[in-house]
Amino acid sequence: MSSIANNLQRLLRCQPFWRTGLVLSAMVILFLATTSEPYPVPSASSDKINHLLAFIQLTVVTRLAWPYLSRTWVALGVLGFGLLIEITQAYLPHREFSLLDLAADGGGIALGLLPCRFIFNREPYSSRR
Repeated sequence: MSSIANNLQRLLRCQPFWRTGLVLSAMVILFLATTSEPYPVPSASSDKINHLLAFIQLTVVTRLAWPYLSRTWVALGVLGFGLLIEITQAYLPHREFSLLDLAADGGGIALGLLPCRFIFNREPYSSRR
């Protein structure tokens, strides 16, 4: 069993993997947030739940990609991405800017920043390293 745990810890520390995952996630989320075409992707019945889940995922992957970045910078970066999406949507004829969507993004970020000793077993994101 320790072999599985060691392999999992190695995967969790593989920053290039998580950075690639973050870029791909951001691209998919940006595409889904700006397209006018309906795509058959799994989603919740509430748009706000979709925002919450997407931003939990973005926050966790950002923390794995840059584990020593402070939580404040992670939150600001991911929230900035959410704001960028909302501003972009304001200029699209089939979308609109929504503070409620941004609030749902913030809720997802807050949940994604919760401590998780299994995943983030290092000293929580000290920028002094």
